[in-house]
Amino acid sequence: MPPGALHHRVTAALSNWQLDDAEQLLAGVERDPSPYVAATPAADAPEGTPVSLGRAWADTLRAELLVRRLRVAGFTLVGDPVSPAEPALDLHAGVAGLIDGATEGSPDGPDADPRSEQASRAALAIALVRSAKAAFDASDDALQRAAGLARHARIELLSRRIDAAMDEAVEAASLLDPGLTPSPLLVDTLGTLAGVLADLELMPLALDYQRRALEAAQAVAADPAVADPDPDVLVAVAATRLGELCAELGEGLLDDGAPESAAPYFAEARALAEQALVQLPPESSGVVPAQIVHGWALVGMGEQAAAAGPLRAAVRLSTATADRDRMASAELALGRALRRQGEGRAADEHLVAALTLATEHGLPRVRRAALRELCTLHADLDDAGRALPYLQAYLADELDRVDERRTRWVELFGRRKSLLETERAAGQLRRQAYEDPLTHLPNRRYAEARLDGLLAAGDVPALAVVDVDNFKTINDTAGHPAGDAVLRTIGELLVAGVRDTDEVCRWAGDEFVILLPETTAEQAERALERIRASVARYPWVDLGLDVPVTISAGIASATRGDDRKTLFAAADGVLYDAKRSGRDRVVRLSALTQTRAADGAAPAPAPETPAPETPAPEAPADDAARAAAAVREEAAGFAALLGDPHPPLGRARPGEPLLVPSATVRRPAGEVGPAVVRAAGRSTAQVLALVREARRDTPDRAVLVVRASPETLVALATEHGSGTTMDGAALAAAVGPLPRPAGRTTVLRADGADAVVAAEAAFVARVAGTEVVLIDDGPLPEDTDCLVVVAGADAAQVPGIAARTDVPVVAVPTSAAHPGGLGGLGALVSMLHPAGSGVVVTAVDDGCSAGIFAARVARRSARTSP
Repeated sequence: MPPGALHHRVTAALSNWQLDDAEQLLAGVERDPSPYVAATPAADAPEGTPVSLGRAWADTLRAELLVRRLRVAGFTLVGDPVSPAEPALDLHAGVAGLIDGATEGSPDGPDADPRSEQASRAALAIALVRSAKAAFDASDDALQRAAGLARHARIELLSRRIDAAMDEAVEAASLLDPGLTPSPLLVDTLGTLAGVLADLELMPLALDYQRRALEAAQAVAADPAVADPDPDVLVAVAATRLGELCAELGEGLLDDGAPESAAPYFAEARALAEQALVQLPPESSGVVPAQIVHGWALVGMGEQAAAAGPLRAAVRLSTATADRDRMASAELALGRALRRQGEGRAADEHLVAALTLATEHGLPRVRRAALRELCTLHADLDDAGRALPYLQAYLADELDRVDERRTRWVELFGRRKSLLETERAAGQLRRQAYEDPLTHLPNRRYAEARLDGLLAAGDVPALAVVDVDNFKTINDTAGHPAGDAVLRTIGELLVAGVRDTDEVCRWAGDEFVILLPETTAEQAERALERIRASVARYPWVDLGLDVPVTISAGIASATRGDDRKTLFAAADGVLYDAKRSGRDRVVRLSALTQTRAADGAAPAPAPETPAPETPAPEAPADDAARAAAAVREEAAGFAALLGDPHPPLGRARPGEPLLVPSATVRRPAGEVGPAVVRAAGRSTAQVLALVREARRDTPDRAVLVVRASPETLVALATEHGSGTTMDGAALAAAVGPLPRPAGRTTVLRADGADAVVAAEAAFVARVAGTEVVLIDDGPLPEDTDCLVVVAGADAAQVPGIAARTDVPVVAVPTSAAHPGGLGGLGALVSMLHPAGSGVVVTAVDDGCSAGIFAARVARRSARTSP
């Protein structure tokens, strides 16, 4: 029995409190004797088939009928008395009577005790409500569920269970998605929910939902595919209900002394009622409600004389049809009109009739309005004796409303308190799951989940793995409490040394990890170096330790295709290098080459207590100084060029060239070379980010991008505009100001040499600040300050070329002419074996390093030449 013709007839009978008529209409609907007896499923129904919604709707209407009979008898759904003087019903006895069959499935019986009869009605109503709710909850039809919930909210309001009605209304509203297809059922559900919200004194929300009901009705009327017997009536009824809410809101504003604010609502109510009267056929039952709303709006606009006639007609028609709901509204509107016209005696008669009907049939909004009108009427007539009882009744109703509101606030307080307690308990569980109890840092489980999330979101984080050096010795010598204090202090120092966006986690034992979102390995290295120094400087003696505590760190930045395990393995691998190299140091996996020192290349770990017999020479302060010292020990002619203020070009680690000046080596103003970003293996977005970072640190310094794809070159030109210098043959670009050229470099491309490497060397030399000539063969220019030879298949010809000139020569072996698995290794060996004074050899295919080195030589020669 979903909402249809019979549904609306039963609903109308219930609204008019014609309870016997409603029961007679429901008698023809097939029903189970009692909801306490399990229903027998159909023979062909699959297992688990829910109760049909037809049965759920029938149960809902029967429950409302029983609740209204209980209300007439002075009780609510749960057996509480409406009047405090009455004792509550014994629901247990009512349930027992239903189960025993004393009432044969009905709470009525010829010899039944009245209180027992009402108890059985209450028990049966509760069972019907639960049965219907279970059926609606099992349905996948959101609109049917919302319709049932809205109807159950009405039942709860009849039972004066305000909190339960609010819960049902909220759940129904959550199901009424704006995208639902317009239908008569949607119009009816929205209207029912609007009425519930109005009874809950949520008038703005009620207006919103009734407006949606009118819009849905208009959409149904405009769609011929929607089956509705009379779409105009559907629109008119929805418009009338919206007009009624507008008029009620306007009346409230008038009572509050805000006539200017009330006027628009009365005007809208009048327009809606007139629209409904035009659409409705004369014999329609919707004519009387529309006349009442129209008259109410006219009274609110001060046109009492025009309203009185139609309202009298509405009173006569509603009396003839015994429509008590409409009768109460018509009597109230007519009494209000007569009072404002000065017809006190007639107004009193109609207002008293409205009050009686509203009180008998549970219409609290009409009752309060009638009491207020009667109180005002007799106060205006100086009849205090008549006004006082109405005032007391009105104040009593207002106190009931205050109590209801207080109850709602108590319920809201309790729910909020319960929610906070639940959230607090959930937070404690999260802390237990994701927090290390010793350091109170996030633990390994959190770190893994967070790192997975960053990588899945396309972030490019850096990961640092930090280990406390010789921690077992600390535990053995100072004890486990001291070891715990060390771990806590290390955690605090790590947190203090990183940004707010970085996260420090305890991985396991004496190992920590740091997640650095959107960070390159170089940036992470600088941060970890500061932290390493702060740990070394910390006064560990205050913790009772005789020796200082140090840390080692390995850093890797994520690249395309990395997952958590590969990224951690990379960082952990370079941490092992740091440990093998003597501890108390930070090692990173190069963000440009993603390479590190080969196994066995690092020096062996220093002994715990070194005691050399002879003092060793003081070690250079850093990698740059070590590289310069190593070159000075050679008998080559380039040693003088590597002295201060010029920095070295290479690090001590194989395969990782130092392409930018070290922070510890200073150069005169104007001598700082370009920063270098290698684009190979990087996305365009990553390259752009590295360029921005470099220019943020040194905006007056050019940034050189080599081995870039055409797409990356276009993106650089688009982002930096005229500040970009590009060379398509070299697959390179420079962003930022270029220095004034000084000196001249010649780049000689030998037979079979890689054209891209030669073009790269020439472009980089120009960006680094020298004039460049690129030649393939022939005589060498006489005014050259440095010669770059990009070797081809015959790498042995480099010494011969060097013998023909007295300028420094930079030789670049290439792999283009050596397609075997060893690439250009043979060319490199051929060059290194005969290379003599005045010749330096770069790494294979490294035109960038050759260009930078040649430019520095050429600029130095140009400054020192007479």
